[in-house]
Amino acid sequence: MSEQSFSTKHPLDSHTSDPIVRTESGDIRGRTADDVHVFKGVPFAAPPFGPNYLRPPQPPVHWGGVHDTLSFGPKSPQVPYPPGIADGLAELVSTGEDCLTLNIWTPGLGTAERPVMVWIPGGMFEFHATGAVAYYNGSRFARDGVVCVTINYRVGAQGFLYVDDGIPNLGLLDQIAALEWVHKNIAAFGGDPGRVTIFGESAGAMSVATLLAVPKAKGLFRRAIVQSGSNPKLNSTATAKRIGQRLAEILGIEATWEAISTTPSDQILHAQAQLRDELVGRPDPTFWGEVALSFIPWAPTIDGDIIPVHPMDAIRAGAAADIDLVVGSNTEETRLFLVPDGSIDRITEENLSAIAGMYGLLPEGIDAYRELHPGASPGELFSAIQTDWFWRIPAIRFADAHAEAARALTYMYEFAWQSPQMGGRLGASHSLEIPFVFDTLGLGTEPLLGPTPAQELADTMHRAWVAFATTGDPGWPKYNASGRSTMHFNMASRAVNNPLNKKLRLWENLH
Repeated sequence: MSEQSFSTKHPLDSHTSDPIVRTESGDIRGRTADDVHVFKGVPFAAPPFGPNYLRPPQPPVHWGGVHDTLSFGPKSPQVPYPPGIADGLAELVSTGEDCLTLNIWTPGLGTAERPVMVWIPGGMFEFHATGAVAYYNGSRFARDGVVCVTINYRVGAQGFLYVDDGIPNLGLLDQIAALEWVHKNIAAFGGDPGRVTIFGESAGAMSVATLLAVPKAKGLFRRAIVQSGSNPKLNSTATAKRIGQRLAEILGIEATWEAISTTPSDQILHAQAQLRDELVGRPDPTFWGEVALSFIPWAPTIDGDIIPVHPMDAIRAGAAADIDLVVGSNTEETRLFLVPDGSIDRITEENLSAIAGMYGLLPEGIDAYRELHPGASPGELFSAIQTDWFWRIPAIRFADAHAEAARALTYMYEFAWQSPQMGGRLGASHSLEIPFVFDTLGLGTEPLLGPTPAQELADTMHRAWVAFATTGDPGWPKYNASGRSTMHFNMASRAVNNPLNKKLRLWENLH
């Protein structure tokens, strides 16, 4: 889109420098501060309610005049967070129907063809899924020449219900709709639609890993960063159908799209909360299938159409051969879920043996972990084992698969900086790297990072993400399945080879 396609002034606006940009759906007005143009709550799809309820995302309705995009849109209706999780999220919105929106930070408008980074937030596919978080502020990316976009999508049953007569994976289709909007419109915001990097954390990273293998997403991005989510815990159709059936039983209705789509949203959310309580209270794999281990009932479903096969199989077959990839995890991921509520101190030796056994780890494997973590309590050993089972070992396998099948480049990192919070026990836990990547330390980060986190590390990580989006090279050696070069991010960051070699052997025939 040319420079003549937008105006930076509007006669009806008292802020005469506020930017106005023409999109396919109409003109939108943002704000300019510190040389960054910001557009918040930009509709990329129509509200998914009324006639659009439990349906694929529909294009936004065209509007006349200028639509103000000055505040974040609401997040998708969802159940409350588990205890202890909400404290670390600096969310700026509540829930609402007009939830399919995105946010843009750009240093300039018109045909500058800058690299674009699209952030997909996490939340176990049941919570969160909003770009309206204080430390998701994209202004530092814009400062460094990148157009940054954060998106919303549907979660829970409204995003990932599976019934025979319905359309599955609506939340994933929301993400694709956002990427299609970016592809069609981002040039007007100074971005290059041919240089899009998608990045996400947790369920957002699982989404990124899945999108690498989704045919509908082909051509919508050039690079990808998977932060703590390279093991997409997707559901089989049998498991997803069973979960949909149980939701319907709780609601007292038939497990059909028609019956569920005519049920009020608040009733569905109440049933969702009860279903989660049942799963947590009795995680029986004979009923819950793979969800008994993942505790993610509303994950995307391998339906044979939108998601034809498991992403790992697709990656091995070369589905992402032309996509540059960064994969990583944090050293002590699980501590985020065990330390805040004190459950790390309630895990017994019996609990440890039982859970490790469910993962397939034999008693001698637990003994090996004791040697690698001398003096660790049962809860601390469980944290180390689950961190490796769920995040770190899968990251290696995902990177191996991509490196062996791809023409593009593969890179690996580990985030090892230890938070001083909660008596220093939080460690390098799940999600702590996000404000370092965005270079937004101090924006709602104190509950998890403390009052004086390491700005030098934020400078290093943010610079690497910008470099990767810009050139495809984050600044450390590329990864292959023999040397497994890994950038170890800490107060003194450095590249190391095969950092998990001993543990990898313990899991060689498992997972």
